[in-house]
Amino acid sequence: MSSSTTEKPATAAEPDLRGGLRQVILATLASTVGFWAWMAIAPLQNIYATDMGLDQGQVSLMLAMPVLVGALGRIVVGAMTDRFGGRKMFTLVLLAAVPPVLLVALAGSIGSYWLLLVSGFLLGVAGTIFAVGIPFASAWFPPARRGLANGIFGMGMIGTAVSAFATPRLAEGIGYLATHLLIAAVMVVMAVVVWFGMRESPVWKPSHQALIPKVTGALKLVITWQMSFLYAIVFGGFVAFSTFLPKYLMTIYPDDVDAVGAGTRTALFAAAAVVARPIGGVLADRFGPKVISLVSLAGIVATAYIVGQQPPEGVLTGVVFILMAAAMGLGMGAVFAWVGPSTPPDKVGAVTGVVAAAGGLGGYFPPLVMGATYQAETNSYALGLWLLVLVGAAALVVAGMLRDARAPKP
Repeated sequence: MSSSTTEKPATAAEPDLRGGLRQVILATLASTVGFWAWMAIAPLQNIYATDMGLDQGQVSLMLAMPVLVGALGRIVVGAMTDRFGGRKMFTLVLLAAVPPVLLVALAGSIGSYWLLLVSGFLLGVAGTIFAVGIPFASAWFPPARRGLANGIFGMGMIGTAVSAFATPRLAEGIGYLATHLLIAAVMVVMAVVVWFGMRESPVWKPSHQALIPKVTGALKLVITWQMSFLYAIVFGGFVAFSTFLPKYLMTIYPDDVDAVGAGTRTALFAAAAVVARPIGGVLADRFGPKVISLVSLAGIVATAYIVGQQPPEGVLTGVVFILMAAAMGLGMGAVFAWVGPSTPPDKVGAVTGVVAAAGGLGGYFPPLVMGATYQAETNSYALGLWLLVLVGAAALVVAGMLRDARAPKP
């Protein structure tokens, strides 16, 4: 009798995390839809540029607009997730992004560049979905497996590949307006599925701290700034290339790559990062996030240097871009595996929001820089790519100076 009495408290203390993988997969599907909407403008940029007579600078600004709100909005959404939970916030973000998708459809239909900028700015709401999923996924797994959890959720970035691959084909097949109506409909359906199928982890407890003090508290943590810098390189680079790669390929290789071909290559780029992200999380759980981050940053620096040499379009170019994406994916998984063990549990959502915002901002500026540094005489983006090499090298040095962090093994 005494042995059964001793066992009960231990069993009661164990949180029931069964069904966690199913919940994280559902969150990943919701993120996929959000990323598809967030990246709805980039795959059709050639249509906008032709129909509206846009120059390099105007195209770069158009591509950067959704990234801005998608970045800064993550700070607020991450803190709100700590308070209201993933189920409510996933539903809210998906539904709130539907009107901007419809506005993009209207802007393209009437050929209004300024309306497209405004609707692209609002479309950034869809990009905040990432800040919902990290604390939600983390709460469903024990600390030693959160790199895996965040890696699985991070695969929702496949929405970028879906957008790059499917959006131009849908626009050709069913029409521009119908494509955007379809995206909006998928978002509504996904919001309904989330509302009725998602539940919070038994470990999760709502935080009732006010938004501004919560964000301020996250900003006071040194780990927030360290991880923000690293994530601005790995995720920012991914976002920048996911939005700008079609433009880059069609400009540098105009005789070899059309809009659909550029979309296919961009989809492969995004898919490589998506596959590498959970691998980065698992490897970070095993070997420590610092080692994996260093490998990631070294890979980014090396591949950016090769791309800057502007090799002929073909197998070499394709392999280099896929290796670059894989390096970025490894880094994304490693950085968030670094955040978890280093952050107080009640601040995970807020810190996640700030770090994710830094990643988004890291993707906001490169398209503008690439547009501003483009050299028409030589048809080259080399200067912009050299800046990526230098910033990546600086991040490599910073990461090497930081202390590693691992979650305790169960």
